[in-house]
Amino acid sequence: MPAPERLPQGGLTPQGAATTAPAASDAPTPAEVLAAGELTVRGQVTDASNAVLLCTASHRGQSLTCVYKPVVGERPLWDFPDGNLARREVAAYEVSEATGWGLIPPTVLRDGPYGEGMCQLWVDAPDDGDGEGGEDHPGPQLLALVEGGEPGPGWKAVGQADVGGGRTALLVHADQPRLRRLAVLDAVINNGDRKGGHLLPTADGGFYAIDHGVAFHVQDKLRTLLWGWAGEPLPDEARQVLRRLSAELADTAPLAARLAELITAAEIEALRGRIADLVRSGRHPEPSGQWPPIPWPPV
Repeated sequence: MPAPERLPQGGLTPQGAATTAPAASDAPTPAEVLAAGELTVRGQVTDASNAVLLCTASHRGQSLTCVYKPVVGERPLWDFPDGNLARREVAAYEVSEATGWGLIPPTVLRDGPYGEGMCQLWVDAPDDGDGEGGEDHPGPQLLALVEGGEPGPGWKAVGQADVGGGRTALLVHADQPRLRRLAVLDAVINNGDRKGGHLLPTADGGFYAIDHGVAFHVQDKLRTLLWGWAGEPLPDEARQVLRRLSAELADTAPLAARLAELITAAEIEALRGRIADLVRSGRHPEPSGQWPPIPWPPV
């Protein structure tokens, strides 16, 4: 099972299929539906660390399933005294969209039944062919524990993990382009919580990444399970994207203006600095040794 926010079934596909569709030329985008639609609360995920509400957003004949995380339901974080989780999640989406990689589901900041909050498109679990998603049909495998000291073809090693009974196993992640792009994005936004449960596989063999509220800190707080490329040269595509992203974060650029409404000026400057460091080094970052590199719990 992925993250707690995804426990209920019956959401929509990542492409944002509608229950009723107007003419294609008039159809609003998923982001427009999330931003302007009427939110109806369908339930609450009670075991999430912050308030997570399952909702339907309805606008101009389209209804999308989404999660709504009101700011009022957030627990304060001592090391993130400025801003809130909701705005950082939207900032992460904006940066993801600027890369052109589409790694994060459509995410907006809006008022809802309980005030300002983040609203994000629901991602369906892969279907087993009978209309039921579930653990027996989890989609592409992105993380695994394997015996021995080598990851095997198509996998990258992260490190040894305690599996109980005095035994260890090698934690590995898939060596695939989309996951590598996410490792770059996490380094850019300084994601402090890239857990396995924050990767949502999709039926087409891809995945989306969620839960980016603990990001954009001015200090190095990168914690992730995607260390398999640490120290390796960045792909040419990633270097090109980083150079473009740097230009789009110039003071007068639209992306910088949008981020200024979501995170602090110091966080934006630190974001620029991380991108510049990645471009200069041309390599995936390595653990700093000053901060635990693996999130806990890891799933």
